[in-house]
Amino acid sequence: MKLIIGITGSTGAIYGIRVLETLKKLDIETHLILSEWGKRCITMETGITLDYVKSLATYTSDERDMSSSVSSGTHKTDGMIIAPCSMKTLAAIATGYDDTLVARAAGVTIKESRRLVLMVRETPLSAIHLENMLKLSRLGVVILPPVTEFYTRPKSIDDIVNHGVGKCLDQFEIEHDLYPRWGTEI
Repeated sequence: MKLIIGITGSTGAIYGIRVLETLKKLDIETHLILSEWGKRCITMETGITLDYVKSLATYTSDERDMSSSVSSGTHKTDGMIIAPCSMKTLAAIATGYDDTLVARAAGVTIKESRRLVLMVRETPLSAIHLENMLKLSRLGVVILPPVTEFYTRPKSIDDIVNHGVGKCLDQFEIEHDLYPRWGTEI
């Protein structure tokens, strides 16, 4: 399996980092694209270095590198996860405005009928945000905001993050043990 992972400038950079950590443990090939604001959020929100985040990916590309392999539909992947997905990135994808490699790779993912999962982060949501999400959902894009669940009785932020990441991986039928399934002992 090969997945593209985008980390953009919205709070919740830990979601993208945890996706990468989990996929690396599962020996799944990843191609990371970090936006400039994604890099800043990692630095502001976590004690994790950018070098560490990049080391988790099989390949990395600069968001301005439109000649990257993931900018072409001939580069075969199984899909893309953007975690977190800023409203700016959402708008770019919804309008086909491929001004960054994250938006271009997402557009390619859509046009090639591959799975695209967006962990959108914003609150409250405006009508513009909702319309952009609806437009993409109608195209088959999975809109997966990291909504906190409580039935698993999370004991830490890690438990909450793991649940959101696990829900993303479920979209690709990737087996994991990030959270207990409904109906199992909690």
